[in-house]
Amino acid sequence: MKKTVFLGALTVASLAAGASAAATLDDVKARGKLNCGVTTGLVGFAAPDANGKWEGFDVGICRAVAAAVLGDANAVEFVPTTGKTRFTALASGEVDLLARNTTWTLSRDVDLKFDFVGVNYYDGQGFLVSKEMGVSSAKDLDGATVCIQTGTTTELNLADFFRANNISYEPVPIETNAEGQQQYLAGACDTYTTDASGLAATRATFEDPSAHVVLPEIISKEPLGPLVRHGDNEWGDIVRWTLNALISAEELGITSTNIGELSAAAGDNPEINRMLGTEGNLGEMLGLDADWAKRAIMAGGNYGELFAKNIGESTPIALARGLNAQWKDGGLIYSPPFR
Repeated sequence: MKKTVFLGALTVASLAAGASAAATLDDVKARGKLNCGVTTGLVGFAAPDANGKWEGFDVGICRAVAAAVLGDANAVEFVPTTGKTRFTALASGEVDLLARNTTWTLSRDVDLKFDFVGVNYYDGQGFLVSKEMGVSSAKDLDGATVCIQTGTTTELNLADFFRANNISYEPVPIETNAEGQQQYLAGACDTYTTDASGLAATRATFEDPSAHVVLPEIISKEPLGPLVRHGDNEWGDIVRWTLNALISAEELGITSTNIGELSAAAGDNPEINRMLGTEGNLGEMLGLDADWAKRAIMAGGNYGELFAKNIGESTPIALARGLNAQWKDGGLIYSPPFR
């Protein structure tokens, strides 16, 4: 078992090393579109609408990068990936960027040879149960059957939590969120465990969401963010600073509605001027033009706008900002300065 895992990691790392030899920015420009790896479908984060158009919080990252690089937020090929296939898709070069609920860990960063460019959602693992079970704590789940997505950190977190609390469980392996939802609703498992944000998104799709509850325990740290391959620092910089532009735009009061006015001419705030290209040469440093950040923000709005319209409290998912509030508001969302 350990040998199989080691060889799997070695294969992914070898693929990543080979794929990174080429300049991703050149490939994306030559192709005329960004290949972005996303989840197979998680409402609010990444899912196709009734017309097949991909929408969601993570989708917004893909579109912002495409707008910054190609000048077109729609120049994206969305590639659905599972917990098992996502890393191979990135390592092999099938996708240029992975923007799906993926946790930043040491082994994924160092051993699998990926670069996490930042955190776009601070999360933690939770448990979803039916109210009919009468369970108020995850510690009451002794002997439960648990739907668990394979190839994820949630497998290890689950084992650690149950062992630490001296309780037992029976895993019900699944590969996608859709399968997990189906199995849970069919009664194949007593509880479904994944990132708490994913549980909220899943519950929002139920016929009667109020009949189900996310238990209070958060059993892990799950910093989720976009990632690219090691070895192509120029591409990593572009994706990193595109995410930072969305975060800084919210902090600085730049929105999708006022950005036209703010970028028309240099104003009184030097950092806004530098970000929007009315002074300085930050775009040139990235190998892009002066309007790259303006286009990224216009693609779907700043970080706060993306959050509010896809997963915020006014949506069926109803997630509060919490840890994902700006640092000035007591959260952890923070961008280095545009200087």
